[in-house]
Amino acid sequence: MLMVEDVDLTPNPHALKFILNKKLLNSETRQYPDKESAQSDPFAKGIFDIDGVVSVFYMDKFVTIEKSSDANWAQIQRPFINFLKEFNPDLIPEEKEVTVTEEESDELLKKVNELLDQKVRPALAGDGGGLQVLGIDGFTVMIRYQGACGSCPSAISGTLMAIEGLLRRDINPSITVVAA
Repeated sequence: MLMVEDVDLTPNPHALKFILNKKLLNSETRQYPDKESAQSDPFAKGIFDIDGVVSVFYMDKFVTIEKSSDANWAQIQRPFINFLKEFNPDLIPEEKEVTVTEEESDELLKKVNELLDQKVRPALAGDGGGLQVLGIDGFTVMIRYQGACGSCPSAISGTLMAIEGLLRRDINPSITVVAA
């Protein structure tokens, strides 16, 4: 049975991150900006059936739900917890295998580092930290935070998601970022 283990605030005041007791996906991430886009995914579709939900993102062991500005979390959280208790995780669509050639991987690594140099590393340096790319496996970028960022809770969650979002938007929507 799926259960919520913890709830984290996000920088978005209309979104909460629900950390679950079981893994939903191994490598993919799934983003649904509206109910129509989730029709082929029973998990996301079920969450959208909760009144007030406007977007769903899930990966690994968490789900981020964004609510409408006029909804309140009390009307969403209890139905979401009940949905999880009843939902069969085997109904989550299977992940697709993605393969990348060595040449594509080298080009991807170059683009990732260029973008990080332009938009991420200067900000981290301003906070007394840094970021090292350890390598790329398929579309998974492995990073290590350095300095003050190495033990900062926001680096481990919020910044990691922001970096992933940036790389997905500017380079390839299949990219995932993991901290080593």
